[in-house]
Amino acid sequence: MKRRLDEIVDVMRVPAEGDPCSAVLRVPDAAPLQEIECDVLVAGGGAGGVAAALAACRRGCWTCLIEETDWLGGQLSAQGISALDEHEHIESFGGTASYDTLRRSLRDHYRARAGALGSDAHFNPGACWVTRLAFEPAVAARLVRALLAPHEASGRLSIFLRHKTVEVDADGARIRSLVALDLQDGTSIRFQPSIVVDATELGDLLPLAGAEYRVGAEAVAETGEAHAQPKMAKPHCIQSFTYPFAAERRPKGETHTILEPANYRHYRDAQPYSLTIDVHGGEIYGEESGRLAYRLYERMPGTKGGLWTYRRLLAHDALGDAVPHDVTMMNWPGNDYRDVSIVDRPARDVAAALRDAKRVSLGFLYWLQTEAPTAGSERGAPELKLRRDVMGSADGLSKHPYIRESRRIVARTTVLEQQVSTQFQPGPRAAAFGDSVGIGWYPIDIHRSGAEDVGVSCRTQPFQIPLGALLPVRMTNLIAGAKNIGTTHITNGCYRLHPVEWNIGESAGALAAFALARRLTPAAVHASALGAFQHSLLAEGVPLAWIVDVGVRHPSFAAIQALFMAGRLDIGLRFEPDAPLSEADWRRWGGSGPAPPTRAAGADRLWQRDAENGDPVRSAYPR
Repeated sequence: MKRRLDEIVDVMRVPAEGDPCSAVLRVPDAAPLQEIECDVLVAGGGAGGVAAALAACRRGCWTCLIEETDWLGGQLSAQGISALDEHEHIESFGGTASYDTLRRSLRDHYRARAGALGSDAHFNPGACWVTRLAFEPAVAARLVRALLAPHEASGRLSIFLRHKTVEVDADGARIRSLVALDLQDGTSIRFQPSIVVDATELGDLLPLAGAEYRVGAEAVAETGEAHAQPKMAKPHCIQSFTYPFAAERRPKGETHTILEPANYRHYRDAQPYSLTIDVHGGEIYGEESGRLAYRLYERMPGTKGGLWTYRRLLAHDALGDAVPHDVTMMNWPGNDYRDVSIVDRPARDVAAALRDAKRVSLGFLYWLQTEAPTAGSERGAPELKLRRDVMGSADGLSKHPYIRESRRIVARTTVLEQQVSTQFQPGPRAAAFGDSVGIGWYPIDIHRSGAEDVGVSCRTQPFQIPLGALLPVRMTNLIAGAKNIGTTHITNGCYRLHPVEWNIGESAGALAAFALARRLTPAAVHASALGAFQHSLLAEGVPLAWIVDVGVRHPSFAAIQALFMAGRLDIGLRFEPDAPLSEADWRRWGGSGPAPPTRAAGADRLWQRDAENGDPVRSAYPR
């Protein structure tokens, strides 16, 4: 069955002023000019999509990657969130090897500019307090492309920027073909893939493919979650989205105030524009719960700093003469857009909402320049200069809005609040998933869509990504590869961040390649070849469990991870690989003969033994 859109929104054409329908394109009736067969089609070039394409190519698949903007990287680049939302262990553990490679390349790019100032092992170009690594979105876009370049050069990867899916032909549970429209010249391409990874920002392929999916906030009766909707599901309660922007702090006395945006006074009062926010359980930055008042420049009691240093991308103190003035990125509750959802709405309504969201962000900038509390009793910072070049757009806003919540597949496994929240998981880790294909850790961070959204932010334990959450209940050659996996409105709030989305995408691409190599469906891999697939992930530096003192580059990484996944370890978050191995532990692990000298050596010996027996990952976790 073919499902086709009549109109679509070109997100890069949405104006901040004027008629939003200028960004609405009629899908032409002309037949596609080109037909392309491929092993894996990845729709969406965000963090998950890039990682999926990289993994599929690494395993030898002919892969096509389509992206509607002109930058790859999603929240790393085109969505402007170039101050990474991570966790306290990320410098040594907590992301995949390829994610770590990207982080290192971002740092190294700025080390050359910083000179001696960049010699610190954990050098942060932005010296900001929300993240250990900040950078310019354009730099991320270039370095992401560089990761993919060898595969492009080999002919294994074809990238189609400024393309958007407009039609899917599905034969029952299987996608047969997909048509993508070139947003610049109006021509189209028909792709005929063996497996499709939906890594679009809003799960755009799900309705086109006829896949079952959920939208918005579930009810308590559906999920049993403490913070779900108490009476009935509310599909319109989807986390707010944001257009980030970058600003430079010019010398005091300069004036760079923008023109007052349309509807400024309405949004100033309705948002409202404020630097005072509610913090629940110290969920994000370690502050105490309560209502915290920030200032633009001044650090207030109970906070970690001012708004200026919150997501600063480039700091003069970190980069020296290479950056004469600080540059920061603004992504704050004040410029979240909450009026209406853009999911499952007509293209013209979506375009109008995106225009209004741009006005909200430009209004927030205008408020910062004219009315915001800066330091002491001072108000307004006219010295803030909108840096249009940083976001690579004419209006200075990100090329694509930062999307926090997508359509979500009805999955074989749905992750629930009670499986990850510290309120319900008192141990060192979240609930165990024996089919783990990755890990993540971030608080449940809910940016409410409005007064009816009752979800609240809270702390989590370090969690796993179950393979079942990437698999739709019915579709046989479709894999979720981004924020569209089997989470709820609540748990999406902790599975949507940079390293987690990257891990989801990488495992999705690896699954596609593994399934094709074994001539299995992705669901059949889950059912009958899970251990072998998990082994292959470990070999590529994808952690399956939380062991924070054994990073992905440790020589015994795979062996120790496999030992844990086999249920042989009863430990906290640390393994102590160099500690002596006791005879008691060696026997408990299933070893025979004299114990090896260290715990890592013991894990290596068991890994080798199990590999020789053809079963290197034997999960003891419940499925």
